[in-house]
Amino acid sequence: MRRGFHGSLGTSVSFSLRMGQTIFSSASLLFMSLGVEFYSYTAFCYLVTAMGLLVPWSLTLSLVDGYSVLVAGPVRQRGILVAVVIGDWILSMLALAAACATSSVIDLLHQFDGSYCPPKLCNRYQLSAVMAFLSWLLTTASTLLNLWLLPSL
Repeated sequence: MRRGFHGSLGTSVSFSLRMGQTIFSSASLLFMSLGVEFYSYTAFCYLVTAMGLLVPWSLTLSLVDGYSVLVAGPVRQRGILVAVVIGDWILSMLALAAACATSSVIDLLHQFDGSYCPPKLCNRYQLSAVMAFLSWLLTTASTLLNLWLLPSL
């Protein structure tokens, strides 16, 4: 079997990136939605929706990567790689927009002297935004690494 380009779909680097995406997007989703009334602000609902889409996408691709690493070898089919690149790109932009929107709402809530956001809730919102940014970073890395491989197929 021919070895894949580092970070492309079906390699151990891609598996690590996908697991990181799954962990960070799940953490963002949990920090935002457990015991918190996130539905009061549209930006928070958007973050929950974006992370809710990113979790199954990343988990599914991490399973594909794990299978490819252990059994089948790297994915070398152009059509599959194009679909993964497009999906990653779309979800990456959604994650970035949601993280930025959430961060700006949190900043706005802080400017009102905490009257709209108790410190405990604001800290959870901030952690959720940080996890979303980290998830975006890993998703963008996956997109760029797969996009780099695409012309060689």
